[in-house]
Amino acid sequence: MDRDSSGSSASASEESSEAGVAGGGGSCSSPSTRSLVDTAGNLSRTASDVSTTSFSGRCSSIDHHSGPFEPAAAMAKLIDRPSPASSAASLSRLSMKPRADVLDRRSTDDEMELVKERFSKLLLGEDMSGGGKGVCTAVAISNAITNLYATVFGSCHKLEPLPAGKKAMWRREMDCLLSVCDYIVEFYPSTQTLPDGTKVEVMATRPRSDIYINLPALEKLDAMLIDILDSFQKAEFWYADAGTRSFGSVTSSSSAMSSSFRRSVHRNEDKWWLPVPCVPETGITEKACKDLQKKRDCANQIHKAAVAINSGVLSDMEVPESFMAVLPKSGRASVGDSVYRVMLGADKFSPDFLLDTLDISSEHDALAMADRVEAAMYVWRRKASGSHGKLPWSKVKELAADDDDKNVTLASRAESLLLCLKHRFPGLSQTTLDTSKIQFNKDVGQAILESYSRVLESLAFNIVSWIDDVLFADKSIRKLSDNLKS
Repeated sequence: MDRDSSGSSASASEESSEAGVAGGGGSCSSPSTRSLVDTAGNLSRTASDVSTTSFSGRCSSIDHHSGPFEPAAAMAKLIDRPSPASSAASLSRLSMKPRADVLDRRSTDDEMELVKERFSKLLLGEDMSGGGKGVCTAVAISNAITNLYATVFGSCHKLEPLPAGKKAMWRREMDCLLSVCDYIVEFYPSTQTLPDGTKVEVMATRPRSDIYINLPALEKLDAMLIDILDSFQKAEFWYADAGTRSFGSVTSSSSAMSSSFRRSVHRNEDKWWLPVPCVPETGITEKACKDLQKKRDCANQIHKAAVAINSGVLSDMEVPESFMAVLPKSGRASVGDSVYRVMLGADKFSPDFLLDTLDISSEHDALAMADRVEAAMYVWRRKASGSHGKLPWSKVKELAADDDDKNVTLASRAESLLLCLKHRFPGLSQTTLDTSKIQFNKDVGQAILESYSRVLESLAFNIVSWIDDVLFADKSIRKLSDNLKS
């Protein structure tokens, strides 16, 4: 393997705008937290009805695709409940055993040197001076996953198989980074039988529950996304480089059509530098269209699953003190008088109706509103917790279920408004709170799950977008052909 990762930070910087991780698509959108945080901080995210628990242990039942790609069957296997034997196999795979097979696959000195370099940077916390000024381990490993994603997928803008070298690099280095999870365990009371038959109570270990549930699911989602890309080995469409009028297999007799078509097919004019999908003059076949739609639906479900896992991990992270310290004194000042009156005055609160009345014309406006609503939500939660002896919010919500507590009501309505806003803008970047949680998180297990789900969320979002581009090109060329005939 060539030393692609020695220049990973330069590569990540150049490719972050399309890695999906940086700032627009929600990205691994990603933090660094958003330097590749820009690569990391802006992953696409949506409010999803997919539950994280729906993937617990289920992914072990999905076999790697050995034949033609079948998205419907793949998703069906993901949803089916596993047998006890498959659950046991998943648990065994996550037991406290180092992934020796990862090192076995490194046969050359160059590859071993690369591994040493990666782990040295993790141990140093990205402080190459060794002076102890580096970031904590959790942030370092989160950045490593983000940077690896940018290096491998940052230059991928087409529906085509991932190059063999990059695919090997992704799997090899992700195996190394994920191997840390083999040693993240929790203790539980158990019994042990001594040679003389005496039973004694001991504390045994098992994989931490959040890692046991989510990591196998993420690995299966990862494999399914790679399979989707690999399935485009032979396609009925091709790409023209940005800024050119070359349509590859389009003949010269259709140059007038191709010139007109070139101006009409680019769905995202703000990303003019991306390659443009091209289709035959008659469009792609009905069979290919249906296959594209199936793959789009599969990638969309994977995106929802990754978002659900990422949202669950982020919600479990502690809110940094630095975030709480800069909250406004009142939630009303944060959301504004007009929004506050609607949230407080309505007997039956409708977040959709409220959003319809607001002037949110861009994702920038939506992100600003999300930040204000989230800040107000924590102001009201803090006030509600203070009036109940500073109990955690979950307990306060239960105790105040039958009470007419204004702060509890406002906090709950702010939460529903925030979810509705994220659902309307699936490509919304991470909020200020999410970025702060990633930046100040010290839990290595949560850092791995959050960054892994974030980059998969970004990749799935990009695949859906690329398929939409092809379908849009097909629709446009058919419409253009009909106009020319008429």
